[in-house]
Amino acid sequence: MTTTEDRAPLAATRRRVLDELRERILSGRLRPGDRLVERELADGLGVSRVPVREAIRSLEAEGFVVVESPRRVVVRTLARVDVEELFDVRESLESLAAGLAATRAGQSDLRRLERLLADAARAAARGDAARTTVLNSRFHDEIVAIAGNTLLTTLLAPLEGRLRWLTSQNEHWSDLHEEHHRLVEAIASGDAARAREYAAEHVRVNRRVTLEALFG
Repeated sequence: MTTTEDRAPLAATRRRVLDELRERILSGRLRPGDRLVERELADGLGVSRVPVREAIRSLEAEGFVVVESPRRVVVRTLARVDVEELFDVRESLESLAAGLAATRAGQSDLRRLERLLADAARAAARGDAARTTVLNSRFHDEIVAIAGNTLLTTLLAPLEGRLRWLTSQNEHWSDLHEEHHRLVEAIASGDAARAREYAAEHVRVNRRVTLEALFG
């Protein structure tokens, strides 16, 4: 009989394997077209094949891998249309989040956003691309949290990894920092329309930068 104590470490192992494989894709250690072999991954991570199989299913649902056959799973290659569609959705949802945040943000919320910006600026100054990407993603996650809309959070959750991947394509860090700083100012103004418009423009700028980086 499986007890609560048995399930807890199993759940932790599943989460660890999923997080590790997702991070390998986001960091480029697993590249588009690379094959994911259950046995090899399980041996390398020191786990059974079960959590690896479950992680692959989750990564497929998140849009990171393609199951071409029962024995062949590869990292997905995003076409231009895939990236365009992601940005269409991102623009709509993040502008909504910014508008809601402008009506609800308190001083403590704004201070958290400023701290994330400061941390990201320090990481960028060190040339730490991975840390900068994580902090920039957390910045946007924090705006969604401030918005306080459960359905919006639910809609964004399945896209989180792919949106972080998009963020990692933009290494114009000083420009990005300035855009984020102005977005905080728009939210702090309490003007929902201004915050929505600035968030939308921020996404449009990132769309241009990302498409150029990926497709020339």
